[in-house]
Amino acid sequence: MISYHFTKTKDIEQTLIEIEAIKIVFEKLKVLPQVEEKIRRESLLKSSVFSARIEGNPLSLADVDENDSGEVHQVEIQNLLRAYQHVYRTDFPKTLTIDIVRDLHTQAMKNISSQAGKFRQEPWAIFDASGSAIHLAPPFFEIPRLISDYINYLNGLTGHPAILAAISQFIFEKIHPFADGNGRTGRLISALILKQNNYHLRGMLPFEEYTDNHRESYYYALEPSSDMTEFVEYFLVSIVDTSKSILKQLDNRPTPNSFLPSRRQEILNIISDHPNCSFDFLTRRFAAVNPKTLHYDLKKLLDLNLIVKIGITRGVLYRRV
Repeated sequence: MISYHFTKTKDIEQTLIEIEAIKIVFEKLKVLPQVEEKIRRESLLKSSVFSARIEGNPLSLADVDENDSGEVHQVEIQNLLRAYQHVYRTDFPKTLTIDIVRDLHTQAMKNISSQAGKFRQEPWAIFDASGSAIHLAPPFFEIPRLISDYINYLNGLTGHPAILAAISQFIFEKIHPFADGNGRTGRLISALILKQNNYHLRGMLPFEEYTDNHRESYYYALEPSSDMTEFVEYFLVSIVDTSKSILKQLDNRPTPNSFLPSRRQEILNIISDHPNCSFDFLTRRFAAVNPKTLHYDLKKLLDLNLIVKIGITRGVLYRRV
């Protein structure tokens, strides 16, 4: 039986008004298709990177390697990227199912855990940075019933989709049905609920970045055992803050390099700041990225005439045009 509750505070009501206004702006905003597609791709990558970072992954946006390197932190982000793409590109049924929950966890934990998609079979607790248990998860033998109750509860709820997305994440974290990957899966479920109800703002809402930047508030809002008010307020603010940031990007007049992927943009910025930049210098700045990937990024910048290459040997240097 679900016993969670929240109070619809004045702050919640005001934030919902903001979300509605922002949604209207997104729906009416006219943007160059290539600009919107670039920001959408970046938003999906941000959702993936920052969802992983919340759970301790050390990689940044610039560290992501599109090649299949097999390194566990890269695998985690690529898994999440494919999972978020699946969420935004798939026509899911309106109601959540156990199969959808298992599938999202499987995608997030593929080649990371042998228990991907399988409910845990052991006791579990959530610990803070000092090693103290802050939440004791329900016994594993109760998980099938709890997940069934959770899904029935969510599917029976009425109200604003952003609140439903917050509730889904809060309760999922409390049940903690998997041995690992619960936070990542919970955030995927929130993204799915927003998308199902057309509150995903054209696929450009990486609310996970806000959470990574406000982890202390995030964990504090998750602490109460049954009162979801604090977390609902927190989650709604994350939507407003993220969407305002995206709107600023969409309002900017495009420049010749507006359509660059984030890492290539960063490479271009580094070369601008460091004339006669060597490849060795770049590899030190992007230590987690495969050198072949960096060579490919440089080739693309050369093709766009944004940089020039000086020399033809291993001592080649790069300069901004």
